[in-house]
Amino acid sequence: MKIKIINKSSHALPHYETSASAGLDLRANITNPIVLQPLERTIVKTGLFIELPIGFEAQVRPRSGLAAKKGITVLNAPGTVDADYRGEIGVILVNLSNQEFTIENGERIAQLVIAKHERAEWIEVETLSETSRGEGGFGSTGTK
Repeated sequence: MKIKIINKSSHALPHYETSASAGLDLRANITNPIVLQPLERTIVKTGLFIELPIGFEAQVRPRSGLAAKKGITVLNAPGTVDADYRGEIGVILVNLSNQEFTIENGERIAQLVIAKHERAEWIEVETLSETSRGEGGFGSTGTK
């Protein structure tokens, strides 16, 4: 699949790190470092603008290493970039650690996964079919 991209950052285009990678790393495109205090959030710009085909979305997801090692994650994970959005891709980062974290220009801050999606058409009904699970939710299917 080919996707149109405008790169106004000072960094190379995102690329897949391995032949089996699902995500492309997004880098911070900032003029000054951003210090993120514990429990603080900020939007970090990437300098990237994309044009997705209809029927696709770009999912902004946390980088597992950054989350595990530093407690930094994407607040609305996964964030969705819709096919009709033409603005700059921004990443909402939050610091869930007890220490401040400094985001530097060019730092890999998130990953982008391109995904196909369907559009639902609602059919309003009075009842739904029965299942063995029924209305059980929030941990109701696991064993202890």
